[in-house]
This record gives sequence, structure tokens and C-alpha cells, in this order.
Amino acid sequence: MKNILLTGRPRVGKSTLILRVIERLREIGYKNIGGFYTLEVLQERRRKGFAIHTLDGRVGRLAEVGLESRFRLGKYGIDMEEFKSVALSALKDAIQWNNIIVVDEIGYMELKSHRFRELLGIALDSPQPLLATVMRSHFDYVDTIKARRDVLLITVRADNRDRLVGEIVERIENLIHVLNKREA
Repeated sequence: MKNILLTGRPRVGKSTLILRVIERLREIGYKNIGGFYTLEVLQERRRKGFAIHTLDGRVGRLAEVGLESRFRLGKYGIDMEEFKSVALSALKDAIQWNNIIVVDEIGYMELKSHRFRELLGIALDSPQPLLATVMRSHFDYVDTIKARRDVLLITVRADNRDRLVGEIVERIENLIHVLNKREA
């Protein structure tokens, strides 16, 4: 299963787990990793929004409280233009350049973009390993992805997240080894 999807309750550490896996992969020599992750933007210890960070160092706004936008999720206005120019370009590049693909996250905000759904489908079907976080809630589109035969769905919890770093790195290394054998 080449698509590894991490799920779990909000704030359990899914994004942190992805960042630790990326760090470990880079430490052992894997530099060809692309995609994006999201982090909370805090102001006075309160969540003000979410920022997009690409693995090549770009940063953009995903959503913000009070942002005027026709794309909304609760109190957050979604900056779809920034999402397209930062996150979607990083995802497209990751697919095109045969990287390990990282998507954090497959959630309500991101799924408002039709182009995101298209690129996600390409990433899921590609030969490259995909490491992504996915919302825990039931949603038809996401439930279909979770049910794919080539998906390993891992529930992240406080009691397993540290152990999962090594397990996921090992699984990705094995996937890349198999992929390299096929190409040789």
C-alpha cells in the first residue's frame, strides 16, 4: 500500500508526525520530498487561522478568521487564490518530479478546490508514495479515498504517534526500494 493516510482527532499531532517523518527521511538521505503541510496561526494563544507551508520553503495563508471570501468554513474565510498558488503548485510539482508526495491535509477547506481533488487523484494513482493526513469525519469523497485498496489508514493517537515515526519511515523506504527496482 503506497498511500499512507493519517487520521485522528483534531490536535492529536498528525501534522507534527508528518513533519517528524519528513525530518527523519531527510536525515537518512531522502531529499526528493514535495508537497505541503498546514499549521495553525495563533494570536495570543488563540487560533486565528491556518498557514500553508511547502516543502520547498514557500508560505501562504489558507484561512483566517474574518477573512472576506466566498469560500468559508465556519468562522474562517478561505484564501483560495493563495491555496492555488502555494499548495496546489507544490502538489503539482511533487507529482511531476517523482517526489515522495506530502499532503497535509485532505480536509473540508482543501476539498473546496476542484483542482485539489484532481491533483489528489493523480497523486493517489501515481507510483510515488503519498503521505497525507485526512479528516476523521465521514464525507463521501474522503470515505471513497479511505476505502481504496492501495491505502493504509493509520489512526494517530497520543499513545502511538511517537512510535509511528519509525514505522512510517520504514514503510516509505520499502516502497521507494520496490519502486527503484521496478525502474531498474
